[in-house]
Order: sequence, then structure tokens, then C-alpha cells
Amino acid sequence: MKKTILSLLVLSLWSCQNKTQEPSETRIYPLIKDLYSADPSAHVFDGKLYLYPSHDLDAGVPEDDLGSHFDMSDYHVYQISESLEATDLGEILNVNQIPWAEKQLWAPDAATKNGTYYFYFPAKDSTGIFRIGVATASTPQGPFIAEPSPIEGAVSIDPCVFVDSDGTAYMYFGGIWGGQLQRWESGSYVSEDIYPSENQAAIMPKMAKMTEDMLAFEEAPKNVLLLDQEGNPLTAGDNERRFFEAAWVHKVNDTYYFSYSTGDTHNIAYATGTSPMGPFTYQGVILKPVLGWTNHHSIVEFNGQWYLFFHDSELSGGKTHLRNVKVTPLEHLSDGSIQTIDALVTVSQTE
Repeated sequence: MKKTILSLLVLSLWSCQNKTQEPSETRIYPLIKDLYSADPSAHVFDGKLYLYPSHDLDAGVPEDDLGSHFDMSDYHVYQISESLEATDLGEILNVNQIPWAEKQLWAPDAATKNGTYYFYFPAKDSTGIFRIGVATASTPQGPFIAEPSPIEGAVSIDPCVFVDSDGTAYMYFGGIWGGQLQRWESGSYVSEDIYPSENQAAIMPKMAKMTEDMLAFEEAPKNVLLLDQEGNPLTAGDNERRFFEAAWVHKVNDTYYFSYSTGDTHNIAYATGTSPMGPFTYQGVILKPVLGWTNHHSIVEFNGQWYLFFHDSELSGGKTHLRNVKVTPLEHLSDGSIQTIDALVTVSQTE
């Protein structure tokens, strides 16, 4: 096993006595340095913190707006210690082990229920269509065995599986542009990209309640409704706030937080609601833009502290498709809002 040490944030301007919504300025160093990693999915299983990122490779694929250069082919899992050191537990799934998948293993997620561990992942099938599959294991570190077919109705990218306190599980998914969500708005796949006009409601992420065995949907997927403060759906032209990709759900007390990437405006934003099925009302920005085009995150509580995992492109000097995972504490304020983070990228320290 390879061990990499997080040279954790050393300059934090948070104040526990005087919390505001002003962005906190924090120097945050890469967590994983032995390979390029992105899209970190963090979970606490059996009291231990595990991280399931995607694995960036320089496959020599030309860059385009559809993300063809993100040509990843396997997944690793890391265990994160109490001192925030990352230990690589090895490869847990390869595209060659997925009967229906051809390429592009993008952002994954993981969950557990009734002693089984589930690993959810998107990939393109032989026709070039993104679908979402699931693999299972008896331990958090796998290896995971993929189901022979993708989950029926689970399309596009970026699965997030949230298990509520009552044991009910939900999957949230979707991403526009290269994630193909816009091609499913009619209910079936179309080969051309169709987007609403700027003043129309934006394309919304999808969600569905999962079956007890966590391998399928109990219902047809439906829209996750994202609203502004006046109760109107966020519009397609509202690029600073509308959904692009990277859904994540966490819960604090009775409030559900739906967070996501705004894509071309590079924010990690969030909305809140009183039900895991929404609707969710936009509240603000969790993480301001970082170095690189994409961002993708997860939020987890570990040993009484909330953390935000995310990625940027510091280690590669800003190369869009060669990214690195980072982590920083996350603060929920007394009014239920989340402290905005400005993760400053300064001189790289990789030793």
C-alpha cells in the first residue's frame, strides 16, 4: 500500500467567535500525490473514513467540450486517517471488469446497507451513451464485483447515493454538456443536444428512490427541483446558480443540503430543503472557483468535524484533465447556512 501525507491547510482565517458569510481564505494542499485523482466521494463506514475518487490518466485523447479527454479506466479507494493522511488501498474496479462498459469511468459514489458495500459509477456503453452501474463488495475496500448490466433508468453521470436516517436510499444523478443529461429531457435518448432558452427553467438533476437491495430504482426518476428565494425554478441562463453536474446530498438535523457544481461558472453551490426529494431552495456558494475547469466535491462528518473534499489541478500546473483531491474543514453556521470557502492556490508545495 502506498501512503501519502496531507500537508493540511495551514493558513485558515475562520473565527469561531465571529462567523460571517464572507469567504474564508485557506491554503490547502493536495491530499493524494501518488496519482492524479478527482471527484472525491468520502464516506464513514464502521467508524473509518474512506475516499472513492476517480483516477485521472493522460490517455492522449484530444480535449473537447464533451470531455473526451477525461478517459479514465479504473478506480482506487483510500482510507483517510484521523490526522488526515491518505493510504491507497489499491484498485477496486477496472473498466475491463464491467461487462457493459466501454470507457470513461467518471465520478463515482459509494454506500452501505445491511452489511454490503455498494459502488456506483458512470461509464459509456458500446454506443457511446453514459449509463450508471453498480458493483458490490463485502468490505469497504473491495474488490467490487460489477453487476452485468447498468441500473435501468440510471443515465448520464455523477451518481450520489444518500441513505436517510430511516434507511431509505435515494440516488441523485446527471450532468449537462458532456454528461448527456440534456439528451434525456424527452424521456428517451436523442443524439443531438437540446437546451432550454435562457429564461426557461434549467435542466434539473434527476433522482429516484432505490430498492431495498440498492441495485435498482423503486420508481421512475424525477426532477430535483431547484428554486430561487421567490420559489421560481432556477433558469437556464442563470449560470451562476443553475445545476451543471456533481450532485451531493447531506443532512444536518432536519435540513437536507443539495450541493452541486455550476460547471462553466465553476462554483460549488448549495440549496436546502425539508425532504430528500426536494424541492430545494438556493442558498449560496460553498466553494469559489479553483484552478482548473471542473470541480466536484463531497461533504462528510468525521469525528465531530464536517469536511469538504474537492479537486483542482494544482499538481499538474492547471491541466484540465489531470487533477488532485484536496480536503478542508466545512462550517455550518448557526442560521443553517454554510461558510463560503475560497481555496487559494499559491506556490505549490508537493514535498
